[in-house]
Amino acid sequence: MAKVVIIGGSGHVGTYLVPRLVEAGHHVINVTRGHRKPYTPNAAWGRVETVLIDRDAAEHEGSFGTAIAALEADIVVDMICFVLPRAQQLVEALRGKVQHFIHCGTIWVYGHNTAVPATEDQPRNPFGEYGTQKAAIESYLLDEARRHGFPATVFRPGHIVGPGWAPLNPAGHFNAEVFSQIARGEELVLPNFGLETVHHVHADDLARLIMAIIANRSTAIGEAFNAVSPQAINLRGYAEAMYRWFGHEPKLSYLPFEQWKAGQDADEANATWEHIVRSPSHSMEKAKRLLGFAPRYSSLEAVQEAVSWLVDNAKVQGPQD
Repeated sequence: MAKVVIIGGSGHVGTYLVPRLVEAGHHVINVTRGHRKPYTPNAAWGRVETVLIDRDAAEHEGSFGTAIAALEADIVVDMICFVLPRAQQLVEALRGKVQHFIHCGTIWVYGHNTAVPATEDQPRNPFGEYGTQKAAIESYLLDEARRHGFPATVFRPGHIVGPGWAPLNPAGHFNAEVFSQIARGEELVLPNFGLETVHHVHADDLARLIMAIIANRSTAIGEAFNAVSPQAINLRGYAEAMYRWFGHEPKLSYLPFEQWKAGQDADEANATWEHIVRSPSHSMEKAKRLLGFAPRYSSLEAVQEAVSWLVDNAKVQGPQD
């Protein structure tokens, strides 16, 4: 089997990906800057080699790419590259030395969508530093693959969900108190009419997609794949479903965004704006057609599993708490 290096393998996706790789017989090396534990324990982590590298410091010295190349991996999965120069340094160091390079992108490369659900061949309209930098990395990697034979594949996650952290909530930000409000049956005020969309994905579905990319290497090289649940949900429908999940009838009201914003924490209001101005909604048809992959979790199933963990760990509190 293959030697697989995961850069940033202890995070949301690595929690699920690393055990899957180990169980498939691969030799897995997790490159990390610390000894962070995965969100969900698994005995497979006992068979993982850990290499400690501070990426920021190594890249500043110009040694990060060389250090990764020295690990002599067959497959490199980069979960934490956010600016183009970092991708370029890595590609130059790995050119001719790796069989497959898999980059974690983002659905934010789309910016706003012309038509929904958005497919991978639609024009991208990125805005904001994160989206534009990720779009630049993606363009560079796919060009390197198609013109110069560098074996790159890109996948574009939506809002990653799983037990152990707070999911993007029905108000469009990450404060778990919103779920507590819903659990208590209190009124929730949404911006506008609550019709903007968000598109979650369970971290294990991302792990499964990466496994499918690895299994279909020749098809996947030079391609980008959306990585989301089967359907996006709008804020209103999301909120209504969560009220009913907690055993309440929905209790919602609405305000124009600027009025709504005035009553919110500034950082949370900004997070909401960043999400609703994009209103992502994406198709998974390409992954199904080329890789035989389909996500298992709907957005609500993924969120409800995550919120169950929040409840069990007293991070979401209903009226009885």
